[in-house]
Amino acid sequence: MVGAIPARYGSTRLPGKALRLLAGRSLIEHVYRRVRDVEAFDQVVVLTDDARIVDAVERFGGCCELTPEDCLSGTDRVAWAAKSWAAQAVVNVQGDEPLVDGGDLTSVIEHLVEHPDDPIVTLAVECPEELVDDPNAVKVVVDREGYALYFSRSRVPYLRNVGHAPYLLHVGVYGYQRQTLLELAALPPSPLEESESLEQLRALENGYRIRVLRAARPSMGVDTLEDLKRVERLIVVGGD
Repeated sequence: MVGAIPARYGSTRLPGKALRLLAGRSLIEHVYRRVRDVEAFDQVVVLTDDARIVDAVERFGGCCELTPEDCLSGTDRVAWAAKSWAAQAVVNVQGDEPLVDGGDLTSVIEHLVEHPDDPIVTLAVECPEELVDDPNAVKVVVDREGYALYFSRSRVPYLRNVGHAPYLLHVGVYGYQRQTLLELAALPPSPLEESESLEQLRALENGYRIRVLRAARPSMGVDTLEDLKRVERLIVVGGD
């Protein structure tokens, strides 16, 4: 089982965010350490298109692979590298998730192994009220069996009546059966994917089911400078 961490330097909302410092360590080092500590992974590797990230990862003793610049998404980057891997499943941990929980990653790994018919597995947690209308916080709606119906940057479901379904916050982790990953990367970007700038919508639009597991605790992705400061406070308080 491979833990793959896609990270690009040219983030539009926070340029160079993979190398931004959090409590004395780069963002990408925090993510790498979290993933590396999960014993179920046979290999952990950062995948990037920028030599500066390669240098940073190698300096702290991590494994990194340089990928083509024309990979359009993290999924495409992971799929490019996975062509040379023998692993039957891959877990894609977004490079901006420094608080991702090791137990939650283990749950994703176990589900992929125990349910090979589920092509994709991801995580969600109840969404804090202050993030419901934040477009950087992706929400997910699931069916009764726990499969994703839709992901959106908007408030979904729409609150028309009292007693609505809870808002669920998507956590930036994707577990793929290897063949599914390669198939998705061979497909062109889909209309909803391009509209919302959410790569998981390509899977839904093409008929792939995405199993959504409940995370044990909230994570927090870093998309803006405000996110960076908020996460740093949490890291300092938690001692990570």
